[in-house]
Amino acid sequence: MAKRLRQARKRTERNKTVRSRARSAVRVARESVAEGAESVTADVTAAQKALDKAAKRHIIHPRAAARRKSRLMKYAAAKLSA
Repeated sequence: MAKRLRQARKRTERNKTVRSRARSAVRVARESVAEGAESVTADVTAAQKALDKAAKRHIIHPRAAARRKSRLMKYAAAKLSA
């Protein structure tokens, strides 16, 4: 097996956990906003932090992280003001 392929597989495996953590944090935040839970601010902050960390390590594109954070905040603002 070529070295590049081995490296790519290692990186993919390492990055999978960070990407999954970010996705899960966003899902939890959206669910808590929808339910109107008390932990809304903590969950939204955790989601933003997870997205920022993934973007910082270039696991997701920085603009993709910004877009996801923006959509999450827009969703939260609409649900909480209604």
